[in-house]
Amino acid sequence: MSETLRRFAPVLASILIIILIAVLRARSKAVAAITATMPVNIALGLWIVYVSEGGDPESVVSFVRSMFVGIVATAIWLVAVWAAARAGWDLPLLLLAGYAAWAVTIAAVFAFQSLAGGRGP
Repeated sequence: MSETLRRFAPVLASILIIILIAVLRARSKAVAAITATMPVNIALGLWIVYVSEGGDPESVVSFVRSMFVGIVATAIWLVAVWAAARAGWDLPLLLLAGYAAWAVTIAAVFAFQSLAGGRGP
């Protein structure tokens, strides 16, 4: 695989998935939602780290370990967006609530780890 293709393949895959979600949404909102929550970014991020680190297992393990923090923060993002949607908020406020909850979660994890004397995620 050429270097150019290796660098841009994750971006192309992301674009294709966005198009797929748009097409699926017209047929089934449930299938579109499930597709939207597939671990695509996880796979793309893992691909980028694996390739850039030459497949070094230690780097991959460290990267995957850090993903757990992101998964928890993303789940909290989703709960905040769901709660805001149930309250009838518009899209900009839904996103603001979600990202605020996500940022607070990430900051709390880093603060806890700093206070505990551990290294970051």
